[in-house]
Amino acid sequence: MYYNEDCISGSKKHLKDGTVDLIITDPPFAISGDKLHKHYNRDEKHVIDGYVEIPKDQYMDFSINWIAQAHRILKDDGSMYIVSGWSNLLDILLALEQNEFDIINHIIWKYNFGVYTKKKYVTSHYHILYCKKQNNKKVKFNTNCRFGPSEKTENDGSALYSDMEDVWVINREYKQGKTKNKNQLPKELLKKMILYSSDENDLVCDFFLGSFSTAKVARALNRNSTGFEINSEAFDHQINKIEKIEAGCMLKDLKIPENKIHFNQGKSWSEEDIEKLLTRYNALKTQRLSDKESFEILSGEFGRGRFSILNIVKANRSEKT
Repeated sequence: MYYNEDCISGSKKHLKDGTVDLIITDPPFAISGDKLHKHYNRDEKHVIDGYVEIPKDQYMDFSINWIAQAHRILKDDGSMYIVSGWSNLLDILLALEQNEFDIINHIIWKYNFGVYTKKKYVTSHYHILYCKKQNNKKVKFNTNCRFGPSEKTENDGSALYSDMEDVWVINREYKQGKTKNKNQLPKELLKKMILYSSDENDLVCDFFLGSFSTAKVARALNRNSTGFEINSEAFDHQINKIEKIEAGCMLKDLKIPENKIHFNQGKSWSEEDIEKLLTRYNALKTQRLSDKESFEILSGEFGRGRFSILNIVKANRSEKT
């Protein structure tokens, strides 16, 4: 269910404690977002009217109040992503601390176009705070939802490692000539967060629905969704659109990860295992193979990850020096 209401009072009314698996939300930034187009010469004839901004002097209290509701409705193993600019990021950080949230990662989202400036550096990124409730050690995270442990990038690096770094380069979406909300998060950004931090049929909530982008992607990935939007024009425009999205329609187009799990992954190394590994490694080196080539062979033979093998070899070298 979606509600044309303020998220603070609306969540108290409609959402029970501990019922939401994942929160993804892009709150107002308190930077006069309803007037920015006048300063940056933006054509907003296709933008829906009624954007509700929060005055700077109210932003701290506002952040504390909506984040308190987020903490209440979130499951113990759930998580939350907050997209924020830098101007009033401190208020959100303090509100998270006051409401007993821990930040798991402070992600930087680098997008493809910032506003041109002459007297300062161009702002071309947003902050994404990936959070959990304090003292909760077990948080849902689907490590191999997009890439398997053995998949490689074009530069022969780890695709999984690259995808899990905390700087994300994802382009914004520009929909020229189409009716839209003032600020929209790209599908690729939302898809990444939803896949890593939820399962099918989980409940995803957005406190500031705006263009309903979070809800649309969640539905297309076969998640349930809910949320709030105070702007009646935006709500009325989007509510009919989301009902036309077929649940799970994006699943068929998802890349299937190559989940090749090493058969000895997670097992402790015995002294005998280490001795066998080093003997085999030295034998491979006599064939003038590079470390990279040797580690690939050893990984298959010993059922261990490349970094596990690398650490054993490094430790042996250190003992000899």
